[in-house]
Amino acid sequence: MIAIATVMSSCAIVRQGEVGVKRKVGKLNNRIITPGAVWFNPFVSTVIKMPIRTMNMEINANLPSKEGLNVTAIISILYRMQPEKAPSIIESIGVGNEVNVISSVFRSSAADVCSRFFAKDMHSAQRATIEKEITEQMSKILLTRGFEIEAVLLKNIQLPTGLARAVEEKLEAEQDAQRMEFLLEREKREAQRKIIEAQGIRDAQKIISEGLTSKIIEWQSIEAFRELAKSPNTKMIMTDGKTPLLINPSESAPQK
Repeated sequence: MIAIATVMSSCAIVRQGEVGVKRKVGKLNNRIITPGAVWFNPFVSTVIKMPIRTMNMEINANLPSKEGLNVTAIISILYRMQPEKAPSIIESIGVGNEVNVISSVFRSSAADVCSRFFAKDMHSAQRATIEKEITEQMSKILLTRGFEIEAVLLKNIQLPTGLARAVEEKLEAEQDAQRMEFLLEREKREAQRKIIEAQGIRDAQKIISEGLTSKIIEWQSIEAFRELAKSPNTKMIMTDGKTPLLINPSESAPQK
């Protein structure tokens, strides 16, 4: 049983998303242990496991703005440790202490970047620019320490009450202005449509009037007489030989 316990305690499993660093009699071995089983002497050695997968750190912070206001926000920092820097991180920072280092660097970088922007910019399209600049500034400091900052995300941004209302009123005014522009554009298009329609009617009437010669009118009168002659009903026709004037006897007769 003692032998089995000794064998089991002499084996460590490094899982996926981790690297191992062996420490022997207080000294770190710079060789990186990849995922798998590793044997060591439990009496003089230990295997320290360090995560190298992407980690998420959330921080509640008050971000200063250019006009001197404080904007409350929840920030997510996505970072990961560089595998080859695991021994130096253990030696200089320690195991599990990276949170303190990264959060301190973030607060300094965020204060420097956000102080160049207005508070309303953190709630608009400028937020992506702010996130990018904070990420770049943190990377300059932490990359040499063995940490890669993948992204800084500003979430749940809460502007001061007065400023939030002012931003809402501005957005409402912009929406009203866009709505009015749309209505004006629609009325302009409708007016243009009516003008085009009127021009079409005018051109059609012009073409018809130019095509109506005296000969065509006489021919149409003859055709009208011909059609009247085919009708079996009794009618009274008054004409000068050119245009007919039809009188229906049943309608012209006096009522009894």
